[in-house]
Amino acid sequence: MMKAFTRNYEDNSTEAGFQFTFYCDLCNDGYKSSFVESETYKKGSLLRGVAGGVRALGGIFGGKLNDLAWSASHGSDILSERFDGMSPEWQKEHEKTFERAQNEAQRHFHRCHKCRQWICNADFNEDEGLCVECSPRMNVEISAARAKKMVQDIEEAAQNTQVFTGKVESKTIICSACGKPGGTGKFCNNCGSSLSLKKCPSCGTSQAQGVKFCSECGTKL
Repeated sequence: MMKAFTRNYEDNSTEAGFQFTFYCDLCNDGYKSSFVESETYKKGSLLRGVAGGVRALGGIFGGKLNDLAWSASHGSDILSERFDGMSPEWQKEHEKTFERAQNEAQRHFHRCHKCRQWICNADFNEDEGLCVECSPRMNVEISAARAKKMVQDIEEAAQNTQVFTGKVESKTIICSACGKPGGTGKFCNNCGSSLSLKKCPSCGTSQAQGVKFCSECGTKL
């Protein structure tokens, strides 16, 4: 029975050959082993070729040769089934290649001594013998913290920087003639009356059209 060094793997084998993908328990990146062609499949291909030739001969001679072609063809069809239907020879090849694939893949993985997970090279802290989740790399954490602080400083400086220096005004001019909002032009959008301000002859304060008394000094306008 096949037993892997890690349970996180995938069997990509087919009748034609054997290949396995082993995954990192932390980032789930995979390493795919080298493809190994099945010797049983090679023999099956030769058998299928012989069966095809026998069929051609059977068309000429008939009889027993046709029976032989059917037997060869039937035997080759068994080889096309996956796993459960494979021959004992194929199964032995499968187990042997799986062991070889593990030896190949295990060179690219490490086992964390704390969490016991199998980790790829990218996620292994070789200085501590632990995965980067159990023991983060100091230089990586310093660089990440420095970058985070830099972003915070930039945002803080932007918040304290005065960008707009203009005067903010928001007012609606009501036309004194029709009583509706007149817009921002010199004349009312609704009735066409002048919206220009007039000045108080006493204090000089600007007053809207139609106002009878100055809002600043009370002078009659």
